[in-house]
Amino acid sequence: MKKGIHPDYHPVVFEDVSTGKRFLTRSTATSARTVEWTDGNMYPLLTVDVTADSHPFWTGAHRVLDTQGRVEKFERKYGKRVRGEA
Repeated sequence: MKKGIHPDYHPVVFEDVSTGKRFLTRSTATSARTVEWTDGNMYPLLTVDVTADSHPFWTGAHRVLDTQGRVEKFERKYGKRVRGEA
């Protein structure tokens, strides 16, 4: 990598606002807020709305789409077409 053209890549703590779970990773993002981590060091704290801890896909809370119901809803709204009809 070329020197002096890349942003500073440093440890940062991210916090999921919906669950409160925090995790330490590396990022180029910065924040004026800091938090003391379990290792005793202070790190910038960034809050995020969704992480793997709260996302419905990863938590198993996602709903299964009912394709039959969606087709019926479409047909009720726009009418049912007969094959061969233009």
